[in-house]
Amino acid sequence: MNSTPNVDPAELAKFSDLAHRWWDPESEFRPLHEINPLRLDWINSLSPLHGQRVLDVGCGGGILADAMARKGAQVLGIDLAAKSLRVAQLHALEAQTPRVEYREVSVEALAAEQPGSFDTVTCMEMLEHVPDPASVVKACAELVKPGGWVFFSTINRNAKAFMLAIVGAEYVLNMLPRGTHEYARLIRPSELAAHCRAAQLDVRQTRGLEYNPITRRYWMSADTSVNYLFATQRPA
Repeated sequence: MNSTPNVDPAELAKFSDLAHRWWDPESEFRPLHEINPLRLDWINSLSPLHGQRVLDVGCGGGILADAMARKGAQVLGIDLAAKSLRVAQLHALEAQTPRVEYREVSVEALAAEQPGSFDTVTCMEMLEHVPDPASVVKACAELVKPGGWVFFSTINRNAKAFMLAIVGAEYVLNMLPRGTHEYARLIRPSELAAHCRAAQLDVRQTRGLEYNPITRRYWMSADTSVNYLFATQRPA
């Protein structure tokens, strides 16, 4: 088994430097706060969270993990950015969020430790930040129970995504810190679908996430040309 962690130290440092701003809804993480209700409702509509054991991979400061716990799930959030995890733990204490815990562990290591242990696995806005996204997809598939759901979200790799998600969001609108995303690491839906097939995950639904910079409103649609989400299921 490959003992080298599937992580880019520069990516960890980038998010660690911003850790103290995770829960400020007007900070660089504002987009995550604004899209969170959309993706939470979508996940919950396909795999009702109440009473489930749920894993959030690459949980960062815990925005999604915290929300899923408040829907009644027993949530484990994992990340390799220690500062972000401390922020998540502190927020859970301050907000008295029930049924959520956090661990500094790679998804591959957890898959070896607890295979087939979770009803639902989420991996949002993370695949484009790791050296080997296929390894993450495989580990997520190993962690979910047969019949369980695995949700991914990431960014397409094309000229439109470059202009909107990188140039527009990072340099023109200043919605995200400059350098958040690298074009070469973005992932086409066809590539993510191939990773899912290789991991024996069936793609059940794809959705796009769109944004209007004038109204500052996000919505989900069938347009996967920039930000997109996959709902996949491990065969029972």
